[in-house]
Order: sequence, then structure tokens, then C-alpha cells
Amino acid sequence: MPVNPIYHHTEDKLMQELQWVKYAKEDPKGFEPLYNKYYEQIFRYIYQRMDDKDTAHDVTSQVFLKALNNIHKYEYRGVPFASWLYRIAKSELYQSFRDRKARRTVNVESMHLFEMIEDWVEDKTLENRKALLNVISKLSEEEIQMVELRFFEKRSFREIGDILEITENNAKVKSHRVIKKMRKLFENKK
Repeated sequence: MPVNPIYHHTEDKLMQELQWVKYAKEDPKGFEPLYNKYYEQIFRYIYQRMDDKDTAHDVTSQVFLKALNNIHKYEYRGVPFASWLYRIAKSELYQSFRDRKARRTVNVESMHLFEMIEDWVEDKTLENRKALLNVISKLSEEEIQMVELRFFEKRSFREIGDILEITENNAKVKSHRVIKKMRKLFENKK
């Protein structure tokens, strides 16, 4: 699987980010480079899970407000600062769903549905697309998030583990289990 450079950092980039965090801990104005770097990425993550763009902007704003207010709690773990933002975003999404008693959605327009299963889906017909969407609808929230982080955002298992607060190895195992489950559900559609 190709690596997405948007989500992966060199050691130099991680150190630059760490300097921004250090500055932001001393002065709230120092948070601006982190905000500018990650706003669009966090917004897309949230918007892919909602049907309403305005609500997605509101939730994204809450994520950055919480991050700014809690920057003193941030601890460097060898992964991009975005991992911490994703944990906050996940929490804010769940809170938003509880507040609205809404059901989580998957914004499939921006996703490449067949990429993760191309070895077991030969033709990309409308019928197979609908079947795949039906399979996704049967996954739990955690399973959907695993699929999105690994296959649509192309995150490393280490980053996924940090975002979901599990070990890197557990992220690998869960990812493989989700794909196995999807394949079984898809094959049983016939």
C-alpha cells in the first residue's frame, strides 16, 4: 500500500512540530502553525462522518478550542501532533452524535471503496458498490474508523494505534480482522 505523505512526517518535521507545541504551551499565539497545518485535515476527518458541513465546521472548531485549552497536557509520543487532535476529534464527534441523537454516517463520495478489497472484488459495478456500502453499514463505529484511518487516509499502524489508544500490534490485528469480516459479509451477499 502506498504511503500518503500528508499523514507521515520525517524526523525533522516532527521536531519542528514539537517546537510549535512547546511555543504554544508558553503562549497561545504559538498554536497558530499547528492550527493552520491541521485544520483542513481534521475538518475532512469529521466531515466524512457527518452529513452536515456546518456542523462539521462547528465540531472542528470545538476540537481546536479543546486542543488549545489543553495543550499543556500534550505529551510527545513519536507520532505527529495530529494523532492527539484525532483523539480529541473522535471524542467531540461522539459527543455531537449523543447531543443530536444522530447516527454516524460515512461520506462515501470522497472514499475509494474498492481500493481496500480489490483482490476479492473483480468488477466495480453499481451492484457491487451497493453491496459494499451495505457491508460497511454492518460494521461497528470502531471498525469503520479503522477502515477509514488505514485504507482511506493511509495511516501507519503506529498512528492508528495512537489515535485509537491501542498498541500498534493491536491496530494491525484489528485492521486485518475488519477486512476479513468485510470479505465474509460481501461474499455472503450472493
